[in-house]
Amino acid sequence: MPAFFQSLKNSKLNFLIKAVVVAMLAWVIERQVAGRDHADELWHVFVQNITGKDIWWLSLAILLMPFNWALETQKWRQLTREFEPTSFWKAYRAIFAGVLFSVFTPNRVGEYGGRILWVSRENQWKAVIATMVGSFSQLLVIITLGLAGLLFFAYRFVVTDFFVLQIVGFLGVVLILLLLFIFYNIDLCVPLAKRIPGIRYAKPLLKHLVILTHYSSSELSQAIFIALIRYLLYTAQYFCMLQFFDIETSFSASLACIATIFLLQTSVPLPPVMGMFARGEVALYVWGFFSRDEMSILASSFGLWIINVIVPAFIGLIFVVSTNLLKPFGYEK
Repeated sequence: MPAFFQSLKNSKLNFLIKAVVVAMLAWVIERQVAGRDHADELWHVFVQNITGKDIWWLSLAILLMPFNWALETQKWRQLTREFEPTSFWKAYRAIFAGVLFSVFTPNRVGEYGGRILWVSRENQWKAVIATMVGSFSQLLVIITLGLAGLLFFAYRFVVTDFFVLQIVGFLGVVLILLLLFIFYNIDLCVPLAKRIPGIRYAKPLLKHLVILTHYSSSELSQAIFIALIRYLLYTAQYFCMLQFFDIETSFSASLACIATIFLLQTSVPLPPVMGMFARGEVALYVWGFFSRDEMSILASSFGLWIINVIVPAFIGLIFVVSTNLLKPFGYEK
């Protein structure tokens, strides 16, 4: 009987957690979609364009979404395969669950919690560390291409002293080289971590850092390559949205501006739900050099967010409600 009551208690707790997750996602939808400023105007712009001949641009942006997250899945699988070999489909579900939890947590920390739902209990901290390594590789790509895009954008469209651009470029290159050194010598984090005062209180975490010593330069390079392909795919999605909403720019200018926006958005340490306003302002500033149609500019940025975050969050919700959320913590029933 005690086992029965414990199972019943776990079932109720499992249901309660899922209900909270559903409520939080509903809050995000209400706040950022239905309840956001100019929601009616954005919807009107969308309806206007969806009846036009450029709808195939929107279709292409949507079709690229699962490939975007499939690349992230493959990158994560490669970084976790030594300690947690898993099928692509299982890892795919973990990635979508991570997207779900990331939409209502600060700095996307929920992404880690979502992914470990599909990782065995003893490897959860290793999976978190592997996720950080994957995020680091993506950050490297964003900063490198973003710096190039920012310099091109500033030189072509912003009245900026050339000497200032040289200084920014030099400091940017130094930063990139430093980050590359850290990334390819990431195993040095282990001895450095051991020197942190009071680290003995975090021994359970410290022992998992050993996974960093197992990554070869080849594996780290593969992570950067996948991050680069994912970046290019995401850029293609953004370009499709610009075409769908009739924001006309040259191809080279589009690439530079998109890279600039990605770089500036990355520098805003906010979760997606809190960062939409800031990201909208960045988009308005950059694309304002090419179009005065603010609603179309916001619709492009907002539409891309819907496709790549909200839709995957719904997919992640389907996976989450169909699994036992207590299992990762040792409760099988």
